[in-house]
Amino acid sequence: MIEARGLVKRYGRVTAVDGLSFTAPPGSVTGFLGPNGAGKSTTMRMVLGLDAPTAGTVTVNGRPYTGHRRPLREVGALLDAEAVAGGRRAADHLTWLALSNGIPRTRVGEVLDQVGLASAARRRVGGFSLGMAQRLGIAAALLGDPPVLMFDEPVNGLDPDGVAWIRTLLRSLAGEGRTVFLSSHLMSEMALTADRLVVIGRGRLITETTVAGLLAGGGGDHVRVRAAEPDELAELLAARGATVGREPDGALRVTGATAGEIGDLARARGLGLLELAPQRKSLEERYMELTRGTADYRSAPSPEPAAS
Repeated sequence: MIEARGLVKRYGRVTAVDGLSFTAPPGSVTGFLGPNGAGKSTTMRMVLGLDAPTAGTVTVNGRPYTGHRRPLREVGALLDAEAVAGGRRAADHLTWLALSNGIPRTRVGEVLDQVGLASAARRRVGGFSLGMAQRLGIAAALLGDPPVLMFDEPVNGLDPDGVAWIRTLLRSLAGEGRTVFLSSHLMSEMALTADRLVVIGRGRLITETTVAGLLAGGGGDHVRVRAAEPDELAELLAARGATVGREPDGALRVTGATAGEIGDLARARGLGLLELAPQRKSLEERYMELTRGTADYRSAPSPEPAAS
């Protein structure tokens, strides 16, 4: 388990993390989200003892990371896949890590095989692609068979097969009862991988919730309906308290009634339906709503195309 309580980090006059509290429990994948500059990387560095908090505490399995005698047996982390000496061979890099934490040498071959790098064990890391470097970083995180795992943008550089593989791996690790703490900007992957979310902006907690809870919250969910007799159906729905609007193509936009309720009403009145589709905002849309106004860096609007 990872627990942060009142975590603060200042660099001179800049407050990177501001009173942040959250929990990443065992048995689940916790997604860590926020705009660029929100304080995610700083927070992860404090979890690993690479930066000291200005105030507050953060613990791994009940104690600070630096308090663990064999830290790789407690938490495995991938923050920067390319932070490895380029002249070192993959197997030698992992062997050095293993020996420093009392981990058997046999684990080196096991994790290289697990991440698909067994054939590259004797290759020098400097010749690795970004995707291969990511896999080596994941192997290093798994080396001590730790109960807690942290990954910062683990799908960077991976091809579609690799993305599917890391998704399955993270879910399986959580299924074994481990704590998995994951930072990513890919909302589509987070929606498929995470159980829980910690969303921050400008160093402060915005929300800590489940993925399902975030998707169910907010506004904008509705049911899209195309009917053979749209006016009659609209009147019936309005009479039952639903709000009915019109889409540009003539379909009904209904809030205040479920798809099942609409279908039952239409069937009872003998009204034909051509389309009945619940519309729910995506995780990306919910995330954008939550973090609006907290991003320090925003792109300028795209220019309108020139008239031909």
